[in-house]
Amino acid sequence: MAAPGSHTLFLLALTFVASIRALTPTHYLTRRDVERLKASLDRPFHDLEAAFYSIVGLRKLGVQVSDEQAACNFIKSNVDPDSVDSLFYAAQASQALSECEVAISNETGELLLAAVSEDSSVNQIFHAVGALSGFGLPLASQEALSALTSRLSKEENVLATIQALQTASYLSQQADLSGIVEEIEDLVARLDDLGGVYLQFEEGLETTALFVAATYGLSDHAGTEPAMKEDQIIQLMNAIFSKKNFETLSEAFSVACAAGSLSQNRYHLPIVVVPDGPAAVSHHQPILRLQVTNVMSQPLTQAAVKLDHAKSASTKATVLHQMPFAVSGDIFELNFMNVKPASGYYDFSISVDGDSRLIANKVELKVKVSTEVGITNVDLSTVDKDQSIAPKTTRVAYPAKAKGSFTADSHQNFALSFQLVDVNSGAELIPHQTFVRLHNPKTGQEVVFVAEPDSKNVYKFELDTAERKTEFDSASGTYTLYLIIGDATLDNPILWNVADVVIKFPEEEAPSTVQSKKLFIPKPEIQHLFREPEKRPPTVVSNTFTALILSPLFLLFILWIKIGANISNFSFAPSTIIFHLGHAAMLGLMYVYWTQLNMFQTLKYLAILGSVTFLAGNRMLAQKAVKRTH
Repeated sequence: MAAPGSHTLFLLALTFVASIRALTPTHYLTRRDVERLKASLDRPFHDLEAAFYSIVGLRKLGVQVSDEQAACNFIKSNVDPDSVDSLFYAAQASQALSECEVAISNETGELLLAAVSEDSSVNQIFHAVGALSGFGLPLASQEALSALTSRLSKEENVLATIQALQTASYLSQQADLSGIVEEIEDLVARLDDLGGVYLQFEEGLETTALFVAATYGLSDHAGTEPAMKEDQIIQLMNAIFSKKNFETLSEAFSVACAAGSLSQNRYHLPIVVVPDGPAAVSHHQPILRLQVTNVMSQPLTQAAVKLDHAKSASTKATVLHQMPFAVSGDIFELNFMNVKPASGYYDFSISVDGDSRLIANKVELKVKVSTEVGITNVDLSTVDKDQSIAPKTTRVAYPAKAKGSFTADSHQNFALSFQLVDVNSGAELIPHQTFVRLHNPKTGQEVVFVAEPDSKNVYKFELDTAERKTEFDSASGTYTLYLIIGDATLDNPILWNVADVVIKFPEEEAPSTVQSKKLFIPKPEIQHLFREPEKRPPTVVSNTFTALILSPLFLLFILWIKIGANISNFSFAPSTIIFHLGHAAMLGLMYVYWTQLNMFQTLKYLAILGSVTFLAGNRMLAQKAVKRTH
């Protein structure tokens, strides 16, 4: 029986492995994505809010607007000194520009200070504090914090809490910001986990991105590491950067803020490790090249990249371990072919160090080692079935075609044997795909066989006409023999015209017409036979049944004639006439449905007739009720 602690260790190991896999980013901003995001932000200004999103969003990406002076003039000409929102946009946008100062009056400053109160919304407090900070005006941070905390208790929603985080990042570091910092953990608890890959708020991507930016903005300002686990950060990153096209300017702005915060903060720096080109090496291209970047595809050349180990995916044998990558410009390189690995796939475990902030710095990568295949010892033989005559063997060298032709009939078989080797190392190869194809150029008939290696890795194929006649439909003729060799790890897949083989079947077994054996031809059309309808009953039975059905109607007419029908209460008002006509039309529609229409056509007409009949009937009954009351 295993020791009790062994189960715990095993579960911890599984948890550790799972956490490593969860820390692999699946979405980030490639260079093309960054350029697309810049294009989404770099738009003409139509109002001050749009100018704020464009100017500040581009600044978060590390660029400036094309014409800063024009942007500054737009801000000055469009700012509304009586609007807190307008003042916030102007203050923050002008602060993101170089040498752009917006002058405000004392009355405007007092307006902003008055907005920082418990009577204002969290959004108003956020904009007022942000405007005061942007204009460089004094602010009593502890009083603002009290007003913010009081108001936040009344607005318990995600967006208001995020704005509280943003507001606190403008306040003095001397103020007690711990209460607002604790809101980060509460917000993390509200995130929705989507399949263990994404984390986001139900409010959407924009809110999630603003949360990430606000969290790191406040954490850097307060000097407190955010209460988020590494896998949660990667899940947030996957959710935010999964979208590449943005419907609104504010959405693009929020993603730019999140990207800037994840690329530059004091606590967490998620990295992306991807191959520079295909994850493959060969004797012609022995170097594995890696890109190590932040979430905005900016290279981190100061990092230290190391191969922990490389294992064969098939044998699990370790072929290399503890090998550093060398820096070449913005790329990290490793010459893996120095250890002379066999062709195939290898599992690389790579670690990136050099900064305590790095997360997602343990990467698993599958690398392909490709090679070139060579064909040796190719022997073509005709073997007598009675073994009374020695086999006739001809050796052929790739890529030449054998001279003359070979015969396979009822007296002798055709045989092919060959070996496959690695051209670079000389080792024997067993590719995934090795086929022998026989093709009749006159009829288009083709038959494909799988070549299998024996215990000595020698491929052998023997054609016995007696055993293979069903594959060929006993069609004699001259067939061209091709050797097909392929594998995902081969740089030179082979299609070799080896020889011509004359195949002879007995004349009595030959088909009258040779059917093509092409693999991709139209199949015969399937003619479905429907069940024949059941025999109808005799006409006498049908007429008798119809008469029985109509007999109550005839009886009604007879009684009306004998007793008399009282129609004195019948009104000739339009609603009454329309109701009875509509009712009669619906009965007629049932007959037409039985003889001509389908269900969908009938429902369409019935909806029209039913609506008119319902309205007319309602009107008729209302009139009857009025007459009775009078």
